[in-house]
Amino acid sequence: MAATQTTLAHDVREEPHLVGDLAIWLVILAELLTFGILFLAYAFTRARHVALFNESQRTLDLHSGVVNTLLLISGSWCVARAVQAVRGDDSTQGGRWLIGSLLCGSGFVLMKVTEFAAKLHAGIDLSTNDFYMLYFMLTAFHFLHVVAGMVILAILLVRTGQGAYGRHDCHSLETGAAFWHMVDLLWIVLFPLVYVMR
Repeated sequence: MAATQTTLAHDVREEPHLVGDLAIWLVILAELLTFGILFLAYAFTRARHVALFNESQRTLDLHSGVVNTLLLISGSWCVARAVQAVRGDDSTQGGRWLIGSLLCGSGFVLMKVTEFAAKLHAGIDLSTNDFYMLYFMLTAFHFLHVVAGMVILAILLVRTGQGAYGRHDCHSLETGAAFWHMVDLLWIVLFPLVYVMR
């Protein structure tokens, strides 16, 4: 009888469930909808001013955009490894992976700040033309999400170091990981749309 109850309890724990908190998934859906509207606005405006957009896009640093893409993808990979490690009750290794993701995020932030500063120094801002208005809106809004994601990861790193998460409870870590993956996904759409598409 006891063995049967243990088996049933094990089966209940193994049932599929939504990773992370439901509230964060609602936030993610709202953010995806917001960015979706901005992406559509960009595509619509670009279709009306193709030559202007093509000319303005040539002033963007494609190489830094590629590096930023690699940094965010690497950061997501580190977050996924952190969750995997903590689920296996290895908080030390999980913390190291979270540090890796924060380093990737810091690299992204540094490169974007440098890019924004270069544009502003050249006299380019929101009022320059329609392309730059949308460029700054999209990239700055995404930048804020990266910073928010890094704050979340830093908090999770501290809590992981305190042993708050493990096989017994990984819910908060999964929630933070879901937000970070959203930030990564948004950039994967934003980068080719703004930097590459001609």
